[in-house]
Amino acid sequence: MKAAVISGSGVAPISGEFRDPAPRDGCVTIDVETAGLGGWDVLGAYRMAVEYPCVLRGEGVGRAEDGRRVYFGERSIAPWGGWAERTIVPEAEVWDVPDDIDDKTAITMAIAGTGALVPLEATAIQPGESVLVLGATGTLGQLALQFARILGAGRVVGASRSAPALARLSERGLVDATVTMGTADDVAALKDHGGDGYDVVLDLVCGAPLVAALKATRFGARIATVGTGAGAMINITAGDLLFRTLTVIGTGQRPPNDREQIWRRILELTRQHDISVDHLQYDLPRITEAWEAQKAGPHAKITGRIKD
Repeated sequence: MKAAVISGSGVAPISGEFRDPAPRDGCVTIDVETAGLGGWDVLGAYRMAVEYPCVLRGEGVGRAEDGRRVYFGERSIAPWGGWAERTIVPEAEVWDVPDDIDDKTAITMAIAGTGALVPLEATAIQPGESVLVLGATGTLGQLALQFARILGAGRVVGASRSAPALARLSERGLVDATVTMGTADDVAALKDHGGDGYDVVLDLVCGAPLVAALKATRFGARIATVGTGAGAMINITAGDLLFRTLTVIGTGQRPPNDREQIWRRILELTRQHDISVDHLQYDLPRITEAWEAQKAGPHAKITGRIKD
């Protein structure tokens, strides 16, 4: 079958041939129609114990053996993955897709949607509060800006290193203000748009941006951090956290049924509020380009058709 094949750790995938998955108990074989790519897929850590070659992991939408149209997450049985004509996935990770939901939406609102909504809900946004999203131009960031508004935020500010991508957020009406990070004084730049201080920060990047954001919050602020794109280490003082709450939140280890129910709730929010993100499409023959684009930070959700 056709697949995105990885020949070694850290090596970009190429479009090639790979053997079909064999049926096994408790799993579903899926004919993949659309696959999605995310930041974790290009890191390679999930393949450390896998013999190469293997198929690029990824999430996707396709048809189960009984004809059902289904979503599956990044849980394919190694060495198979989502970027192939067929994959094999544990039954609990295979979820029926509603007829009114297209492939791109089903994919975008699963892992990324959960990663944005769950930590925001944990901050308990109160009506009218100000919310800052660090890493706002990525897929999670774009979703988080919209979820924050739905949850009652009165002012939503997006921060990122990419001025053009921030301008795109403004064009779409997703933010009240933007902050370009990486300046000589990020704290001052954040404070310029934070009024008396941000009530809530959703941090998708960690590192220096998180430290700067802490200094731009008010007493009582709640900060949820879920990513490490700007570095996993932070250097803060007790004063930076005084009368504030900083929580590190993970979403991927929840039981499958819990994740499915969150996904279905997000799909309903999408229907009600017309939630969307920017997309880039790289079909299977262009998988190497897709990989490089994801590594560079695409400011969009990458998906691709697997079959013509």
